[in-house]
Parts: sequence; C-alpha cells; structure tokens
Amino acid sequence: MPKVKLYTLSTCPWCHRAKRFFQDKHIAVDCVDYDLAGAKEQEKILAEMKGYGGGESFPLIVIGGEVIEGFDPERFSQCLGLDG
Repeated sequence: MPKVKLYTLSTCPWCHRAKRFFQDKHIAVDCVDYDLAGAKEQEKILAEMKGYGGGESFPLIVIGGEVIEGFDPERFSQCLGLDG
C-alpha cells in the first residue's frame, strides 16, 4: 500500500470528507492540519505542498508519487488500487 499524506484545514468540509474516505477504508494517513500549525510550521507546510507541485488549495493528497488537489474519491481509489 502506498504512503498517503493529507494536507488539510481543520474547518474545511472537503478536507473532512477526504479524511473520512481514508478512515472508512482503514487506510493509515499522515495528516497535516495547516491552520492548526504555528506560523513557521505553516511556511514549511506550504513549501512541502509546492514541492509536490501543488498549489495552496486544500485538501492536497499525496498517494505514493501521485498528487491530488481536492476531494476526488475515484482518483484516491485508483491510486490505491481499490475497487471503488
């Protein structure tokens, strides 16, 4: 199973849906809530996101080497090799 990393906002409904998708599939994720981090940590988080080729939109999901911006359960499943 590829590593999964989520960059989210604690108040974002689409971020909550992304988290729930992985919870429902019992897939462990490394989750980073941008808005709960301090200012210096936020700078690091944005630099990481941009390093993946992402923008500053949330959620940003990294599955293995694939970067997905926004809530896209079909793409999540595809990247994880799941059947829907």
